[in-house]
Amino acid sequence: DAERSRRVFDAALHDLPPAPARPGRARAASNRRVRGRHLRADAVPYGEHPAQLLDVWGPARPVRDAPVLVQVHGGGWTGGSRVVSAAPLLAHLVERGWVCVTVDYRLAPAHRLPVLVADVKQALAWVKREIGAYGGDPGFVAVSGGSAGGHLASLVALTAHDRSLQPGCPDADTSVAAAVPVYGVHDFSIDEHGLHTLLENTVLQTSPAADPETWQALSPLHRVDEAVAAGTAPPFLVVHGSTDTIVSAGQSRRFVRRMREAGAEVRHAELPRAQHGFDSFPTARTHHHVRAVHRFLAAVHDRYRSG
Repeated sequence: DAERSRRVFDAALHDLPPAPARPGRARAASNRRVRGRHLRADAVPYGEHPAQLLDVWGPARPVRDAPVLVQVHGGGWTGGSRVVSAAPLLAHLVERGWVCVTVDYRLAPAHRLPVLVADVKQALAWVKREIGAYGGDPGFVAVSGGSAGGHLASLVALTAHDRSLQPGCPDADTSVAAAVPVYGVHDFSIDEHGLHTLLENTVLQTSPAADPETWQALSPLHRVDEAVAAGTAPPFLVVHGSTDTIVSAGQSRRFVRRMREAGAEVRHAELPRAQHGFDSFPTARTHHHVRAVHRFLAAVHDRYRSG
């Protein structure tokens, strides 16, 4: 299955150069050890609420103008933590000179979904103001996330200038250079795997019949056309497992189809027999996943550096 996943990634990225190589052999380690090795700043406030915290990961040696990835954790919009989010990917990037930021945000049911989006945007505003102090380049900030974090990453990437979604920083530039949603929720219009029950009772606390505008506005799929027309949709790499029983692979298939119909730059990798959360631990499949994400992001960064 890992080898099949490698072939899927190679097909999706066939026209991109290989990712920059790093001398030495990759090391597998627990998420806790990886975080301890690469953490440069812990629980930094980016807002006034106690939940608005972020961590900064960076290389051991000082860097300057390094590309930046902001990682948004999953957890069904009701749980999860920046501390355990996508550690294999972050370690892979940091060991190759990137600066990475993991973000906590307020959670449902205490806070409804638009607040969660606003928090991620406020964290992005912090990154663009402050990341230079950690060696990052505020001009190149990409975003990634898994599951609910994939939803938030996609939505943030497609709503860069929507002031209604960033009340804490209405004038801030929250655009991103690239987006990598992994097994994300992109379309609230179709009820799959109990999605509507969760949204109605916990996350949105309203029904699609009573408030269709909100449900549509918070679905990345329904923000594609506007972003592409405005020229603000960044390049996307959309990753999903074919046998995901938590978030249907159809969520990503429909999103990619809409992106392509609108003329957006999007690549799609549906990994054979991968389940939800497949990238949480350093497995053989995860190895191919993190290399592919790095290859995609490095190609976008090369384009940025060439002007």
